[in-house]
Amino acid sequence: MTPRKTYILKLYVAGNTPNSMRALKTLRNILETEFRGVYALKVIDVLKNPQLAEEDKILATPTLAKILPPPVRRIIGDLSDRERVLIGLDLLYEELTENDLASTFIDALGDDDIRRSDS
Repeated sequence: MTPRKTYILKLYVAGNTPNSMRALKTLRNILETEFRGVYALKVIDVLKNPQLAEEDKILATPTLAKILPPPVRRIIGDLSDRERVLIGLDLLYEELTENDLASTFIDALGDDDIRRSDS
């Protein structure tokens, strides 16, 4: 069995606003369900630590940033769309098989696109 990657995540929030609390609750649910034991999450309140938001170029909250493994990915919003969060942070991609990816790619392209890409 190969060891799983460890995910390093930062969630930037602005106090205890409804959107911030919803994002935190949703994210914790996703992490405990999908990534139990293979993640580290740091929650940063930009009202208490504005310098961290400035250093990391955070312009809106809530913002979720996946720091490791590379590449760095960000999602802005309350994270209510679970699949969008997983795909947007490049976390769901590894769970797809090559066959799933190939069939999705073929379904997304028309026959003309496939012929052109082969030539």
